[in-house]
Amino acid sequence: MTLLVTGANGQLGQELVRMGDERIHIVGYGRDQLDITDLAQCREALADVRPNAVIHTAAYTAVDQAEAEPDAAYRVNALGTRNMAIAAQEQNTKLCYISTDYVFDGKGSTPYNEYDNTNPQSVYGKSKRAGEALLQSLCNRYFIVRTSWVYGKYGNNFVKTMLKLALDRDTITVVHDQIGSPTYTYDLAAFLIELVQSEAYGIYHASNTGTCSWYEFAQAIFEERGISIRTEPCTTEQFPRPAPRPAYSVMDHSAIRTNGFNDLRHWREGLRAFLQELEV
Repeated sequence: MTLLVTGANGQLGQELVRMGDERIHIVGYGRDQLDITDLAQCREALADVRPNAVIHTAAYTAVDQAEAEPDAAYRVNALGTRNMAIAAQEQNTKLCYISTDYVFDGKGSTPYNEYDNTNPQSVYGKSKRAGEALLQSLCNRYFIVRTSWVYGKYGNNFVKTMLKLALDRDTITVVHDQIGSPTYTYDLAAFLIELVQSEAYGIYHASNTGTCSWYEFAQAIFEERGISIRTEPCTTEQFPRPAPRPAYSVMDHSAIRTNGFNDLRHWREGLRAFLQELEV
């Protein structure tokens, strides 16, 4: 089986590319090799690689910057996804689009089901939701996988930031009123590769299981690493950002259960595995 990964230089893209083996051949295209905002390039990439499936991780992910650059966010997340969907449909290729918990408003108090109404509040969330809608209208063989709070070996993320800050601080203040599920790229990538080998098309919520606040996540990082540091909780209002964050972005994994896939492990186990990987 051959898989084409877009956004191959990103956090999740790099994780996916290194998972190739003799059974699954993975071809990764970064932005320098494939500009997804160019339909001709998307068609060319699929014609060259002839993949069985595309895992489309390329995205505009600068959440706060998107508020000032809506056109740039929509160009990549909406039109870029439209282009990939057109090219995939023409080749009858499966397309898996990585989406986000930001498609919800975060005002709920029970986990969001795959079929709950979306109501994105930020430009980033709206542009990712637009990508979902375009994919659904243009492509027959699609998977939409919404994930949250992603971290891993490649790129910058919350876990690496906390470890770095702990080197020269004795107190760290972290938001405690945003609740979600941290997701380790290794676990997410393994699920995606399993998913695209199936015909179980549709929308999926995939994150490590269990929930926590960013404050509790930070505490867990320091506990697992044996770092002694004072961690102080604060509210979202005390830490204002240009783009609104969902206060509650826990997602129910109903599609994983009903389609017979194994769920991702608990977020604390994923964190432990990642911290061990960092030390290697």
